[in-house]
Amino acid sequence: MKHYQITEELFFMLARYHLLGQEDEREEIETLLQSKVDAMINRNLYSQYKTADSPAEQEKARQEYLDRKGYFPSFRW
Repeated sequence: MKHYQITEELFFMLARYHLLGQEDEREEIETLLQSKVDAMINRNLYSQYKTADSPAEQEKARQEYLDRKGYFPSFRW
């Protein structure tokens, strides 16, 4: 199982939310967690692109990575 790191600020926000029931930071927690998940997915796609066995798999991962990063198809090589 992989381990992922979050910022200390996010950790304390999550602790306050779950343990103390402070829901005033809920939207910020959701935003920070979503950005973390996006970063994890992007990193996974980049790793697949670099370690793919076949050129077809490599190109598929590259295209998906570029789509997620928001690069226009006309900007790609």
